[in-house]
Amino acid sequence: MRTMNPDRLAALRERFAGRDRATETVDDPAFRRAFELSAGISAGKGGRKPYAGIPTLLGAPGRLDGDIAGLEVALFGVPMDLGVTNRAGSRLGPRAIRNVERIGPYHHVHRIAPVGELACADIGDVPLRSRYSLEQSIEDIEAFVDRLRRAGVRPLAIGGDHSISYPILRALGRERPLGMVHIDAHCDTSGLLEGSRFHHGGPFRQAVLDGVLDPERTIQIGIRGSAEMLYEFSYVSGMTVIHAEEVDALGTDAIVARARAVVGDEPFYLSFDIDSLDPAFAPGTGTPEVGGLTPREALAILRGLAGLELAGGDVVEVAPQYDASSVTAQLGAALAFEILALMALKRP
Repeated sequence: MRTMNPDRLAALRERFAGRDRATETVDDPAFRRAFELSAGISAGKGGRKPYAGIPTLLGAPGRLDGDIAGLEVALFGVPMDLGVTNRAGSRLGPRAIRNVERIGPYHHVHRIAPVGELACADIGDVPLRSRYSLEQSIEDIEAFVDRLRRAGVRPLAIGGDHSISYPILRALGRERPLGMVHIDAHCDTSGLLEGSRFHHGGPFRQAVLDGVLDPERTIQIGIRGSAEMLYEFSYVSGMTVIHAEEVDALGTDAIVARARAVVGDEPFYLSFDIDSLDPAFAPGTGTPEVGGLTPREALAILRGLAGLELAGGDVVEVAPQYDASSVTAQLGAALAFEILALMALKRP
């Protein structure tokens, strides 16, 4: 019978027995930096209990008065779902994602602690003038993000329905059009709906027509379902469309290579609709489509974008009332964490 080397065991006991996070010696430089950067873990502070205090997006410092001085990245909620075509409820997404307790601080693949690496904060929600007017809400979101752009602060928005991406792109692409990696079940490039061009099924058509989104530097991943007949604009305008079935056939490495080739070295926007995931994993959304991505596929695609210049991003369409288990909000928070990690890896 194999026994453990007594000298080895004695050395492990000497180093680790009875030690806590504050006093334990950490050899790995990435681990050590994560400890040092993560407030409340190092220096004997004891650590913030994940279930206590006022929740913030990804556990970032809270500046709920909207102060952006000195920030590199602003996390904020957009509790608005006036653009939905099916089930409402994503206005509750920011609150549900704030209530997710265990996200980060360490990213084990990129080996960084994004909240510590970046000057970032949760600056609260976009102050929307009206709970009834989608047009006014679009104006409010654009003005909110334009203030961030002028201050050199990158936005990471939590929706809300997908119509919020249009005013964000209008603000960020004002001086030069952006590319985009768009992960979704739907292309969201349809036209007028019941007389309105503002809805969650058409933000990216409007962004292209406004000259703030470059369709030839746009890739849409995970597309599926019967609504595709509404999205001819994607093909005619020059967007690259990758269907969910192609992810299975090609593999995530090939999808990542295609995405990197499409967006290139110029700044791009990243928009993640939670309905890109199969509803077996993310039932809490307004327009579920069977046959979607797995969380592991989505994570692999996002992580493959490391080193590209991300101008901003969003996670949208989390509607927590359709999910008794809260797994959709958990996934929404995890995906936002991935986007924040990409921002930490590549400063503008």
